[in-house]
Amino acid sequence: MSESPEPLLSVQGLEKHFPITKGLIKRQVAAVKAVDGLSFDVVKGETLGLVGESGCGKTTTGRLITRLLEPTGGKIVFEGRDISHMSQSALRPLRRDMQMIFQDPYSSLNPRHTVGAIVGAPFRIQGVRTEHGTKKAVQDILELVGLNPEHYNRYPHEFSGGQRQRIGIARTLALKPKLIIADEPVSALDVSIQAQVVNLLEDLQNELDLTYVVIAHDLSVVRHISDRVAVMYLGKIVEIADRKDLYESPMHPYTTALLSAVPVPDVKRRSERERIRLQGDVPSPINPPAACRFHTRCWKAQEICRTVEPPLAQLDVRHQVACHFPENVPSDAVPEDAGTPVPG
Repeated sequence: MSESPEPLLSVQGLEKHFPITKGLIKRQVAAVKAVDGLSFDVVKGETLGLVGESGCGKTTTGRLITRLLEPTGGKIVFEGRDISHMSQSALRPLRRDMQMIFQDPYSSLNPRHTVGAIVGAPFRIQGVRTEHGTKKAVQDILELVGLNPEHYNRYPHEFSGGQRQRIGIARTLALKPKLIIADEPVSALDVSIQAQVVNLLEDLQNELDLTYVVIAHDLSVVRHISDRVAVMYLGKIVEIADRKDLYESPMHPYTTALLSAVPVPDVKRRSERERIRLQGDVPSPINPPAACRFHTRCWKAQEICRTVEPPLAQLDVRHQVACHFPENVPSDAVPEDAGTPVPG
């Protein structure tokens, strides 16, 4: 990971509330709090994994970062510029530096356009001219992602799921972006194809000096590709840590429960591991629990968890957790905003 004096991307208190309206005059009666106060940084050259259950706000976060959605509150700072409420015309030049890989390789490609038109669209939209023409540039990109340059005139329906995702990646890479938001880039693919695409993303990062935010719910994929991992629950980040620290010593009970569900091929190790089964369903983001949002399903919850929201505190080097009673806490860990050690 390359050092940088400031983060490439900084998210501060990010919120997205979708209004729920009623009646002819569309009066707002409630709101879906899909993202409710996220803060994290991503430095140049690293990969941040964003994980959590379905419906926790991961995809919404990715769309907010790329400004496909307008934030309700908070700040998004990219390369030192606040892009939170920037107009679409002002955002257009920045689109070259921020791109997104979409989850579904079938619906994200226009079936009426050829591969050449799809991958060449960014050049046309941004008015970018290349030395040897757009067609040659597109064919070079196709070759870079493991496709045949002769595929230029073919249509998406002629390709498999894995090949379509490679086409989507090629389109993302066309203008050599600095930041790529990968929204479940391999979840719709076969396991054998998943490994190929993950390895391709890693090779491209090394070759082109890319920075990734990888959104996923497959913890095995996240462990393989990420430098740091942020765990989301019901619109909030509950833990951010270095990949090794998070997988070996998770501090938040929710993270511990998630990791206990990861399949283990070794039968002996599987029998030795305790499987934690969370009780109940994920609460509604329309009316989330007060204070700690996980307290309704947490086996460690006490009265303070129902009345005081835990801050995302730094308990170890590159390890933050939002919990009143975290696990695996070093004996000398003291939160930055507290005067006494957190109970273990």
